[in-house]
Amino acid sequence: MTRLPGKWAAALAFAVAATPCLAADPIKIAVIAEASSISGAAIPNAAKIAADEINAAGGVGGRMIEIVEYDDHSSAADAVRAFQRAANQDHVHAVIASYVSEVVLALEPWSGRLKLPMITPGAASDDISHRVHNDYANLKYTFHGYLASTFLADSVCDGLKVVGVDQLHMKSAVIMSEDAAWTLPLDAEYLKCLPKIGIKILDHIRLSPDTTDFTPIFNKIEGLKPDVIVTGISHVGVQPTVQWHDQQVPIPMIGISSQATSSTFYKDTNGATESVIYQTISAPDVAVTPKTIPFTNAYVKRFGITPAYCGYTAYDEVYYIADAIKRAGSTDPDKMVDALEKTSWEGTIGKVEFYGKENEFTHAMKVSPEYVAGLLVQWQGGKQVTVWPANVANAKIKFPDFVKLPAN
Repeated sequence: MTRLPGKWAAALAFAVAATPCLAADPIKIAVIAEASSISGAAIPNAAKIAADEINAAGGVGGRMIEIVEYDDHSSAADAVRAFQRAANQDHVHAVIASYVSEVVLALEPWSGRLKLPMITPGAASDDISHRVHNDYANLKYTFHGYLASTFLADSVCDGLKVVGVDQLHMKSAVIMSEDAAWTLPLDAEYLKCLPKIGIKILDHIRLSPDTTDFTPIFNKIEGLKPDVIVTGISHVGVQPTVQWHDQQVPIPMIGISSQATSSTFYKDTNGATESVIYQTISAPDVAVTPKTIPFTNAYVKRFGITPAYCGYTAYDEVYYIADAIKRAGSTDPDKMVDALEKTSWEGTIGKVEFYGKENEFTHAMKVSPEYVAGLLVQWQGGKQVTVWPANVANAKIKFPDFVKLPAN
């Protein structure tokens, strides 16, 4: 080798010493969501807030979190293509995917084939966790980061027993749900739990997501004279809410209404959502945990609206994915799965832990007051206020004059 002159050797040594070490490779988390929908847009928005916070605190062992976004356009086929690209081209380490059950169910086998951990922040179908239970060896990479449909129905019934039966003396209901994968187990549980709390089911209506005119449906419901319409709507939330209000349907709507969880819904319905009561697991006005309101405030400051329900879960998921990688000391997928199974993370929605493989809801979130539990929130005066349970409620239920409640 040619010996460098002294002055050049010294200069080279100084340059090497002065050059900072290259930053560690980032931890990449893919977010596959429905960017143009009210609920779906909250998923990448919330994930970016969490990543920014983690990175500001030094990342995970010095590795920064990088959110890689994909819009699936509410299409399972587009979501699968995005998942394949995330794994094979962008080399992500984990995926947060969708609030649409059909999309997540289409991605679930790919999560297994590509050995890529995936968590859904908003899809509800029981089949997501049941499939993991039935084929654990292949599908263990999927986690259910939101309440399964059966648990959602039970939460609605628990709240309706207090605010509907005990307080408002409701005795009858019509179930009105959109025809989708997530509402099959939801409605099946409604049919079981509503009679148990003293509510007689007068009819069970499953409507096409393509429905634009709800007049015949509401006319039929009015003719049955139920005390309440128990809802299971997500993708069709705006139109039935607007038409319910404009047609002055005299029956309150209580249940699942996913789009109503974001404050943009008030504008999208031109205020027609006033008095609608929806179930959720976190709300803008309630400190479910010490992390809930700070996150809500950060989201509102950044995006100008409150987060939809799956914004809270997506935010938490970035954190406990990062925590799992830290505990595993690796981004190896099997080590990540093992760490995720041991998750015990207080997020914005409560303490997140997952059921084990012996439970039929394998990798679904544990549901109880100790872990994650439900709330009932009502739109009042253009704001979302919590009306159940009593220990966190900050408002009493009220309805406009056109809604007729049962006589005491």
